[in-house]
Amino acid sequence: MTNHIALFEPRIHFNTGNIARTCAATNTHLHLIRPFGFEITDKHLKRAGLDYWDKVDISYHDDLATFLALVNANQNAKLHLITKFAEHDYSENGLYTADKVDHYFLFGREDTGLPERFMRENPEKALRLPMNDAHVRSLNLSNAAAIVIYECLRQQHYQGLELVHTYEKDKLK
Repeated sequence: MTNHIALFEPRIHFNTGNIARTCAATNTHLHLIRPFGFEITDKHLKRAGLDYWDKVDISYHDDLATFLALVNANQNAKLHLITKFAEHDYSENGLYTADKVDHYFLFGREDTGLPERFMRENPEKALRLPMNDAHVRSLNLSNAAAIVIYECLRQQHYQGLELVHTYEKDKLK
């Protein structure tokens, strides 16, 4: 079982850097779907505060169709579309606990989200983060990705992660 975060045409390198950091911390595979709104270079990634890009399990895809072909070829894959237009929320109990299921969380562009036609063809895969839509248009992409992956991991009992770590200079001891 592997968890995956996929970013459809990410525009903002800071968001992508923050999501990559979350992926490195949670053993989550990151998928980036072209085109990007920035260059994948050391200069841009260091500006995003990510000096450990080599610690991220990452795949690049030329377009949405290429990414979907990868997901569809995996018999154990379950695709989740993260969008404000969904009728089900991301934290429904039992959503991520099935054994041997690879969960793919697909997030849209910061400015336009996922393609409307694609969304209309897959409404049963859509999940929403509850929020007050009267106050904001959307949540920050990197915040939304962290919220979703940590709920998934919570339901999976944080498998593969350290719940407690002892540090040489522990501030609580």
